Parts: sequence; C-alpha cells; structure tokens
Amino acid sequence: MEIVTPEKLIYQEDADMVVVPGSEGNLGILPHHIPLFSKINPGEIKIKNGQKTEFLAVTGGFVDVSGTGNVTILADYAVRSDEIEIARTEEAKKLAQEAMKNKKSAADFAIAEADLRKALLELKVAKRKRSL
Repeated sequence: MEIVTPEKLIYQEDADMVVVPGSEGNLGILPHHIPLFSKINPGEIKIKNGQKTEFLAVTGGFVDVSGTGNVTILADYAVRSDEIEIARTEEAKKLAQEAMKNKKSAADFAIAEADLRKALLELKVAKRKRSL
C-alpha cells in the first residue's frame, strides 16, 4: 500500500487493512479486495498491519485498489499522526480563526476556513494516536 501527495511519498508498507473516508462513507479495504477506484473526502485514514495501527490525516483525493490487491491513495495532502506538531497546529488553528474574523474578502474567508478545517483534522488525528 502507498499514499502519495504532490510533494512526496508519505507511506509505503504492507497493510492488513486500511480504512479511508470515502465519498459515500468509510471504506474498509482488506487483502484480495475487488478492484475499486473512489474519491476520498477529508478525514482520517486508519492502517492496520499486525498489531501496529497508524492514523493519517488526509484532505481529499482518490483511492485505487488494483486487481492485484495493491492500494494506492493519491492525496491532495496527507500527514502521519506522529509527524503532526500539536503546538504548531494549534497556532495554525488560532491564526485561521483570526483570519476568518478579520476577513477582507470571500476568498480570504474561504482560505482561512480551509486552513481551519485542516488544522482541526490534524489535531483530531494527532490526539487519537496519542490516546492509544
């Protein structure tokens, strides 16, 4: 399985199960899954491999399950929970909230709102991993 963003390869390991936030709800993908191509929504990706469970935040993209069982996620943005710096993300959340209050245009508000959603998602994923 691999997760790729425009910037870099985020994840490339075997997996026993992956759960992605599909456009119609969460998709659970196990070995020998039928071929599938689906849009994914912003949310949390959960990857299980043996006793190890990893969480990633993703802002959207596509998942492709090939006929050979390979899973590829093409993400707009993705980050592993253990790479999220909570203090930096809290600051980004605060800045986005301030920008939304002080909006100068609809475009500025939309950008600030997207930044806020991304920060909230990262915080959720980071806190979930740390609570396990």
